[in-house]
Amino acid sequence: MGFIERLERNIARLEKKIEKEQTKIDQLREKYDSKKITKANFNIKKKQVESRIHSMNSRIRVLQGGMTKEKKHQEEKAIEKQKKKEEKEKKKK
Repeated sequence: MGFIERLERNIARLEKKIEKEQTKIDQLREKYDSKKITKANFNIKKKQVESRIHSMNSRIRVLQGGMTKEKKHQEEKAIEKQKKKEEKEKKKK
């Protein structure tokens, strides 16, 4: 289960980073509203932050896909083990 736990940790870490990036967008909006930066500057910085968020979301989706594959693999392994166990019991009888 170490691999799945590591994937879950990475997903949680990326979700925290996304939250931080969202706060950066909020801070930019506050600066824009208080007229400290221009609208063009705000839009440029906002697009940069949103592209980082988008890339992190795609990484999360990839990690979630890997997690489901690993869980499926483990289930198949358990089923295979069970079948082998049943075959051994049949041979003993």
